[in-house]
Amino acid sequence: MSKLKLGVIREGKVPPDKRVVLTPEQCALLVANHPEIDLVVQKSPIRIFKDAEYENLGIQMADNLSDRDIIIGVKEVPVDMLIPNKTYLFFSHTLKMQAHNAKLLRAVLDKKIRLIDWETIRQNGKRLIGFGRYAGIVGCYNGFRAYGIKSRRFDLKPANLCHDRSELENELKKVTLPADFKIVVTGFGRVGHGAREILALLPIKEITKDSFLNDNHHEAVFTNLDTQDYFVRKSDGGFEKSEFYRDGHSYKSILSRFTDVADMYIACHFWSEHSPIILEKEDLKADGRLKVVADISCDVEGPIASTIKASTIAEPFFGYHPASGREVDFRDEHAIAVMSVDNLPCELPRDASEDFGNEFMTHVLPRLLNGDADGVLANATETTFEGTLTEKFSYLAAYAGITAE
Repeated sequence: MSKLKLGVIREGKVPPDKRVVLTPEQCALLVANHPEIDLVVQKSPIRIFKDAEYENLGIQMADNLSDRDIIIGVKEVPVDMLIPNKTYLFFSHTLKMQAHNAKLLRAVLDKKIRLIDWETIRQNGKRLIGFGRYAGIVGCYNGFRAYGIKSRRFDLKPANLCHDRSELENELKKVTLPADFKIVVTGFGRVGHGAREILALLPIKEITKDSFLNDNHHEAVFTNLDTQDYFVRKSDGGFEKSEFYRDGHSYKSILSRFTDVADMYIACHFWSEHSPIILEKEDLKADGRLKVVADISCDVEGPIASTIKASTIAEPFFGYHPASGREVDFRDEHAIAVMSVDNLPCELPRDASEDFGNEFMTHVLPRLLNGDADGVLANATETTFEGTLTEKFSYLAAYAGITAE
């Protein structure tokens, strides 16, 4: 029986991304447990794991992946690196018709590549693989770092300068909060659970939403809200889940009830353009209590009025002036410090890569080997070897420059 030729691509997007789908140890484990796979890792000068780390574990390294059947990577593959007639798995960022990637999708079609987007690999509606957990971990950490700098209470090391998660967690020992410090969190998915991992390492007590709104506290507290906790039907204040997801515009947000009495807001929710606005400009009061918004979800000019731009790893914080709606220095006493980095897992590339690789080994690799018996990968396939979009993704036709015959 012929072997499955699998290749791990060198990340080529600019600015560079140091993450990888499989760590050296995971590659060694894959090779040891699956003799039916012929694995090659493309050499890379920027990957967080050096080529020597793979070579020392006996992993094949190469400059060229043209003999591979399946090629896996993290970010968008530059057009000039795409090899025709291969199966690729990577985050294409084309599903929402992002303007800057239209040429990429067109090239994938022209080169008759079968593209499977990690984001679309789902079972019963639930994503099976992603970096959301580490977005939550790093984003929550960054929220506390912003507060420490703004309040001058403590100074945490930037996450991207920490060797790994262990060093980042050790930095949290510096965190000191006022006795009545209050945090509101939205979202319970991968991102939300990642943020909760950081909160669990700090002396912060979880309380109910009612206690958050009505009781006095003499210790740092947080409450974690689900969709029905901060959206209500406009007509009668009720909530019905299926109706909300079908007709979100018949609902309104009441999150300002919570942010009015909070010092920090950590946004981990999923939001779509069919959902109501979460915090209007009018909800962010001048000289209010809220001092930090850690918008991990980062929908620019979307549901949270203070997220007027995406921030960067180099400059993760900016100030939002509630009275004017303008950007100011986040240290300004009248400003809300906003953290809206849109590539948070890149700050802990070692740990984020290991976590992603574990999910690949658990949820994706078996399906590559068993012929995708349950059809999960087929359902996630965006383009075909014939150079066409699959039916599920036919809505991308105009975006990809396909004209009707």
